[in-house]
Order: sequence, then C-alpha cells, then structure tokens
Amino acid sequence: MASIKKPTLVVFASDQGPGDAARTSIMSQAGSVLAKNGAKLVCLAENDIVPLSFLTSARAAGGEVELICDAEYALPTSLEDISVRVIAEREARLAALAEMADCFIGLPGSLASVTAHYLTIARLGAKTPMVFLNQNNAYEIVRGFSADVFVHTFQEAHRKVQFVENIEEIWPRVEKLLG
Repeated sequence: MASIKKPTLVVFASDQGPGDAARTSIMSQAGSVLAKNGAKLVCLAENDIVPLSFLTSARAAGGEVELICDAEYALPTSLEDISVRVIAEREARLAALAEMADCFIGLPGSLASVTAHYLTIARLGAKTPMVFLNQNNAYEIVRGFSADVFVHTFQEAHRKVQFVENIEEIWPRVEKLLG
C-alpha cells in the first residue's frame, strides 16, 4: 500500500435490528481490527441508526473516526471527540461518502445499511473497491447479485467487489485491493 498511507474506509454498519447481540459483537470486533490497522473510518448515521458499538471500539483502539449524519445525534461521552458532519439531504450524504472512500466495507447489518451501501455503489459505478463481510451468509444475495448484475453492468466489478467470511480477512483484502 505504498500509494495510500492511511486509507479511508467507508463502513456501512448497523448494530440495531434482529440479531442485535451477535451483530454488536461483529461491529465491535470489526471497529477494533480496522482501527488498529491505521485506517480512517467513516460511518453513516441516518434515521436514528448509529453504529455505536463499531464507533466505540474503533475509538477505543485509537482509530480516527468520522460520522456522516442526517441530523444531530447525542453521542456518548466516549465519542464526543469524533468528527461529525451533518448533511441533511440523503443524496448529498451518499455523494460525500462516495467522494471520501478509498474502499467500502459492508458489515452484516440492517436493510437500511445495505440500501445505503447499494445506492452509494450505484452512484460510483462500482469503481471503488468494496469488501463485504459475508459472515453467516449475510451477503449471499449480494454475492449472487454481484455475479449476475454487477459484472454485466460495471466492467471492473469482478475485481472491485470482494467477499470475506470472517473479520480477520477484511484488512488483508483491503490491502490487496488498494495495493
């Protein structure tokens, strides 16, 4: 990764909804692993869904974190030092994420986080690398969709869209994609 010293990873994450306890653990582990590897982490918060466990573990691991929000949120004291940018319009939020990302990370989450990730991908034409954590087959439908649709729509999709099965595989895949 000689050309990118500190990559910016836009992480689509949600620790709310069915399966909260398992998802919270995944978010916490991923936040810690990515922060320890020196990436700048950017997350989306909208419709009162803020990936608190991801943000908290990333900050506890010394990570640089930015939150792009649809409105002001009362964050816990432990997160008061993170950068927060409020962008009211959804299209503008997604455009900001698309502009910032060196790589997208999709963690198993809510339908809202998957939708935001998809809309951002569509905006970019799948040109920015992305890694999906397919733990417990969370992204099997997306994997099939990417093989059937992305490949035909976006020429570089087969190289840019990658799937991993566990948290430990995320960072090596990001390095490979950005290297």
